[in-house]
Amino acid sequence: MIALTPLETLVDIDGGTTLPLPPELAALYGRLQFPLRPGQPFVISNFVTTLDGVVSLNVPGHAGGGDISGRDQHDRMVMGVLRAVADAVIVGAGTLRAASPQHLWTAEYIYPPLTDAYKQLRAFLKKPDPPLNVIVSARGAVDLKKRVFQSGEVPVLIVTTTNAEQRVRQDDLPPWVQVAAIESAGPLNARSIVEAVGHVRHSDVILVEGGPHLMADFLAQQCVDELFLTLAPQIAGRDDLSVRPGLVAGKSFAPKHPIWGTLIEVKRGGSHLFLRYSLKSEREQP
Repeated sequence: MIALTPLETLVDIDGGTTLPLPPELAALYGRLQFPLRPGQPFVISNFVTTLDGVVSLNVPGHAGGGDISGRDQHDRMVMGVLRAVADAVIVGAGTLRAASPQHLWTAEYIYPPLTDAYKQLRAFLKKPDPPLNVIVSARGAVDLKKRVFQSGEVPVLIVTTTNAEQRVRQDDLPPWVQVAAIESAGPLNARSIVEAVGHVRHSDVILVEGGPHLMADFLAQQCVDELFLTLAPQIAGRDDLSVRPGLVAGKSFAPKHPIWGTLIEVKRGGSHLFLRYSLKSEREQP
């Protein structure tokens, strides 16, 4: 494996509490601050996109973020840092399907070389257990044979509708897998998803990893405080025969209600840029 070099910090605006990154992570990432709010979860999202705005090639076997980032080591390191900080990681059913059957939404899974450092960070933050892996599916269409459900290595919450709850429960679920039915039918309300997570796991930081439809719902409900966005130096292209989604799918915001971000951090690793935006709750042009 290629030795990982430190990210170059280009922009770093003060804001919030500096987290106690272990020396190895601090050397690689730099300073990490979060404006945490006591009693209210701070919701962040993390995506990787090509230069032309594609977040998934939408091709069987090539639908995940690895094909977008080029399996970049810096991108995986940053994903690991955010997962290590998070109390819960939320993904949609499409992201679950695109991921490897062995995937766990933990820091050490996404970047094993820093396993010890990620565990130190969680210990510093008094989060000894793995983050709650939250799977959102309005239809209850989840493959319960996947490792995330069967291994017992992580606690799991499946968020679905009352109409689909029986479909999820048709097989006996392990004790570490819980189900929350929050609506009679889809789509699922983002605020209700966050509340359901809070009933299972006290969460200071919640990480949303997609996909684009889930991201659109969270943005529409003003449920995302910050966006971490990796810009990969790839042009994927689109044609008339395929759908390659961008960051958001299923909803339009501009021109009537655009969502504007404030740039608060820029880091560079090789030709990849790591951007961080604070998202305004007021949907108005600055």
